[in-house]
Amino acid sequence: MPLRICILETDILRPELVEQYQGYGRMFELLFSRQPIAAEFSVYNVMQGVYPPEDERFDAYLVTGSKADSFGSDPWIQTLKVYLLKLYERGDKLLGICFGHQLLALLLGGRTERATQGWGVGIHHYRLANAASWMTPAMDNLTLLISHQDQVTALPENATVIASSDFCQYAAYHINHQVLCFQGHPEFIHEYSRTLLDIRQQSLGEQVYRNGLASLDHEHHGATVAEWMMRFVAHKPDTGVV
Repeated sequence: MPLRICILETDILRPELVEQYQGYGRMFELLFSRQPIAAEFSVYNVMQGVYPPEDERFDAYLVTGSKADSFGSDPWIQTLKVYLLKLYERGDKLLGICFGHQLLALLLGGRTERATQGWGVGIHHYRLANAASWMTPAMDNLTLLISHQDQVTALPENATVIASSDFCQYAAYHINHQVLCFQGHPEFIHEYSRTLLDIRQQSLGEQVYRNGLASLDHEHHGATVAEWMMRFVAHKPDTGVV
């Protein structure tokens, strides 16, 4: 049976990007199609107030990235926090990317804020901690496309760091066998990142913009992270079997 994944979309793409990329939900569907574990996806744009029916259950719930701040006071963010806390307390598996990574950390007792380091853009390299069993294929280090000016600055008490760098200390973490989050964007592709850099060139500043563009000469491990995420969802902690 394929895994059933609910994608909670927390943004609407800029109008000039919609025709080519549609939305973050579609980007994740394309990403997960490149990994070997069968999965089916349902996308709900929670920014627009759309949620799954109350009686529908999934193997995991994925919270996407967003232009919004995870610590923002927008009503839709407050509604989403209540919904995610209910899922967490019910024991459902939760996945978070960028905004989702930050929101889940904040919701479960950590802290997120505007990073003093400034914008992180382009390809970023991370050190990996000891690999969990679901981190297959194994990697010595990790590269991901990023686009963020907020960061997790304190993890929830029971969280374990997976990936870090001097720029971003808490770049990925998991909480037991229930929560898995990444600051980077495994669903991004180089062309989309290049477009974001061009759009934000003025606010980034020339040096950050140029460094970001230059970094796009490298490949990234988005497909590997997608496989880790699906193995995490499929993982049965009592047996160690994926």
